[in-house]
Amino acid sequence: MTVPPPIVAPSILAADFARLADEVRAVENAADWLHVDVMDNHFVPNLTIGLPVVQSLRAVTRIPFDVHLMIEDPRRWAPGYADAGAYNVTFHAEACDDPVALAKDLRSAGAKAGLAIDRDTPIEPYLELLPSFDTLLIMTIKAGFGGQRFIPQLLEKVRAARRHVDTGHLELRIEVDGGIAADTIEQAAAAGADAFVAGTAVYGAADPAEAVRRLRGLAERAVPGA
Repeated sequence: MTVPPPIVAPSILAADFARLADEVRAVENAADWLHVDVMDNHFVPNLTIGLPVVQSLRAVTRIPFDVHLMIEDPRRWAPGYADAGAYNVTFHAEACDDPVALAKDLRSAGAKAGLAIDRDTPIEPYLELLPSFDTLLIMTIKAGFGGQRFIPQLLEKVRAARRHVDTGHLELRIEVDGGIAADTIEQAAAAGADAFVAGTAVYGAADPAEAVRRLRGLAERAVPGA
């Protein structure tokens, strides 16, 4: 198993929305990516932030934006986030009938392309598409709400993806999202994940930056062969 150095991406879904710029700066020198959850109250039953907020936040931080689109019709909206300066734009396989075409559009717009797999979606039909992507986001909860409990059984998808990535010598980040905290990140890292979205575990801590560093350390120690 070949796993690159871990990435920790604090999720601003768990931040104080009245102080978003300050919350972003609180992890400025610790976070690898900033995870931005975009929900439309259609694909998932919740409504969060959209493109104008992403554009505004882009001006106040150097942290690469990891935008997670939980929306219908990502073909229409996703390239706009790439144009706004997002480093990585991830959309859901369940919401797109031609994921490879959208991945090409995102790369053409200057972003990395990510494919997200929700809790109840089998991963096997999508493994052959992975050479077209830079990130595979595996939900370890049901997409749509923060603060849910981590589902360890979903790490079987991570293991399957890691085997496929290693066998095919693919350059692909395997990201997990949902319930990632100090008591779960090691399980996910041991399964083969190398990017970790953490919301409450970071923004519920007294020192968010230190929480990020601690999570990264736990992930590093749990990587097989480390």
